Amino acid sequence: MSAPPTPEPRTPLDVESEAFAVAIAVAIVSAIVGGLLFAGTNPPIWGGISLGVVSAGSILIAGVIVAYVGYWRSRTVAGQQWRLELKSWKFIVDATTVAFVHAVLAVLAAIAVFLLLQRSFQGLTLDPPFTTIALALVTALAAYWIYLSVSSITTPKMSSLLVLFMTFGTLTAMATSSDPAWWEYHFSQLGTFGDRSSSLFNLTLIIAGFFVTTFALYLQRDLQLLVDRRVLVNPKAPRTVSIYFVVMGIMLACVGIFPLTVSVLLHNLSASGMAVAFLVLLISSPWVLKGLPGRFFLVSAGFAVALVFGALLFEPIGYYNLTAFELVAFAIIFAWIAVFIRYISALTEQTAYRAAPDAAPAPTGAPA
Repeated sequence: MSAPPTPEPRTPLDVESEAFAVAIAVAIVSAIVGGLLFAGTNPPIWGGISLGVVSAGSILIAGVIVAYVGYWRSRTVAGQQWRLELKSWKFIVDATTVAFVHAVLAVLAAIAVFLLLQRSFQGLTLDPPFTTIALALVTALAAYWIYLSVSSITTPKMSSLLVLFMTFGTLTAMATSSDPAWWEYHFSQLGTFGDRSSSLFNLTLIIAGFFVTTFALYLQRDLQLLVDRRVLVNPKAPRTVSIYFVVMGIMLACVGIFPLTVSVLLHNLSASGMAVAFLVLLISSPWVLKGLPGRFFLVSAGFAVALVFGALLFEPIGYYNLTAFELVAFAIIFAWIAVFIRYISALTEQTAYRAAPDAAPAPTGAPA
């Protein structure tokens, strides 16, 4: 049997044109749906059958579909051909994670905007034509951004999206919590109320966990390139680091899957497992990642000292409560992940440039 034909290469201009066409199609569908939902009503900006709530749902549905289509269509764009070489299960996992992160990010941004508008224009109601047009416009803009973003995925972009996703998700859960005194207990209290706020918090942790796990695919390729170029001494570094990230991702997802109201034991084991995996990676990095410049390990040591100092401020000093320490610990972990990913990506591009100074550095951040 002959090999299947390779899809025709596509340019960034093709992607831009497709993104615009997709936005128009999404706007038309959203306008039809909005016309039916808002007919004969005067909806508010937020709450119930409102512009904000319907827009959030529209962005979520359209965003996931558009992200899948954009991810699949862009597999032949320059710098993204690695998607053609992915095994089916890797392609599905990567596409699913990327799609949901983009869609939920867009939804969280929309919620924040509409909540702010509702507080700014209290008591304002809208007429059906304006609401329908606004719904179509907001959904189309989200679809346009999502299509362009998923069409060019790199490891640094993934790290930036992770930070944004965790920040927006947790801040939104905090702001909408049904218990204003949740912070007097602990960070995980946000996921125990059984309402939309708790569901959002737990969902954020679950999706972020899968997102961290997906990093393993990207990092393994970047680290393997550094091994092949004899920057890293340990040939097992790519697989070892990817395993650490898979474990951290699974543990983070389990924190959301098992909130305290489901199982205190499983919740605490998941949270502790993530912290242990991170500390082992941090402590073993001088041996696992031997060959990286010394300044990277100095930065890592700084993160470790900050984590220990943060723990001491909680106990025995008692400067702040458990919630504050958990927030500090999460911030340190995800900040280190972001720095590590960007550092490895920059080093990969730098070594590629030195190896071929007349050629443009190859795009990094694609799983093998």
